[in-house]
Amino acid sequence: MVKEGRPRRGSLAFYPRKRARRIYPWLARYPEVEKPKLLAFAGYKAGMTHAVIIDNVKGSPTFGKEIVVPVTILDVPPLKVIALRFYKKTSKGLQVYTEVWAKNLPKDLKRKIKTIKEIDHSKKLEEIEKEIEKIEKIRVLVATQPRKAGIRKKKPEVFEIEVGGKDIKEVFEYAKNLLGKEVSIKDVFREGEIVDVIGITKGKGTEGPVRRFGVTIQTRKATQKRRHVGSLGAEGLGRVLWTVPQAGQMGYQRRTELNKRILVIGEDGSKITPKGGLKRYGIIKGEYVLIEGSTPGPKKRLIFIRSAIRAKTRFMPTEVKEVYVK
Repeated sequence: MVKEGRPRRGSLAFYPRKRARRIYPWLARYPEVEKPKLLAFAGYKAGMTHAVIIDNVKGSPTFGKEIVVPVTILDVPPLKVIALRFYKKTSKGLQVYTEVWAKNLPKDLKRKIKTIKEIDHSKKLEEIEKEIEKIEKIRVLVATQPRKAGIRKKKPEVFEIEVGGKDIKEVFEYAKNLLGKEVSIKDVFREGEIVDVIGITKGKGTEGPVRRFGVTIQTRKATQKRRHVGSLGAEGLGRVLWTVPQAGQMGYQRRTELNKRILVIGEDGSKITPKGGLKRYGIIKGEYVLIEGSTPGPKKRLIFIRSAIRAKTRFMPTEVKEVYVK
């Protein structure tokens, strides 16, 4: 007789399925670029809508025609560069060599970062420039400015962004000019660029194996449980394997979506904000970004935009006919 079989219930990817350590993600990988530039940006997820664009994907059955695509709205106020962080290469990987902080920090940030030594950063930068050969990577510490966004929040998030480039001296000069200044989304990305989107997904708490892994609900004649995997494994094994679907945390995990396209980078948020504001978000006051497709996380979640690391084409602009404002 033919042996019966079926695919396993539930994916074994993304293990361990635990809660994220913090509500906004961190970036571990960056693409390699020739000229110095920031490789990422961040903005608050405001909502979703749809737009009418011209399909310019070659080979598509709707090539050259108008199509309707879903878009995600990100509120992207400028980021404040508060420090430079220098890394050196060791046998154990990259380690922090030193840091240089800006003089004038935002008031909201001083409450969060309390222990900062006041050192003359100009002299320290001169010392680092003399030992530039020891530096492997340069990253900037930035702080968000939620007061300039539609979100009702005061406390900024602090994270680091890598400065790309092959010549470390050019990267150093570029990063030095950014210290203490604001960086806009237009300084990092442009319309039509292919990017990766990183965020923390919506948390759903503890769920059972049926919803968490999609196992089949047992028949009504099951002797013990119906919403259960059935057998936890072999009797003589002495332990339960990690591959067995069981109840646990669902959602609130770091996820990366590759190869998204930036359709629009706007300066006036009133063009995309309906009357009364976006539902469960508010009014977009300044710059905004429209990204084709969806992004992980609920509204008001901080979403990271990174230069694509696996894209075949890094730039594919298209004509946006209309954006539906609801």
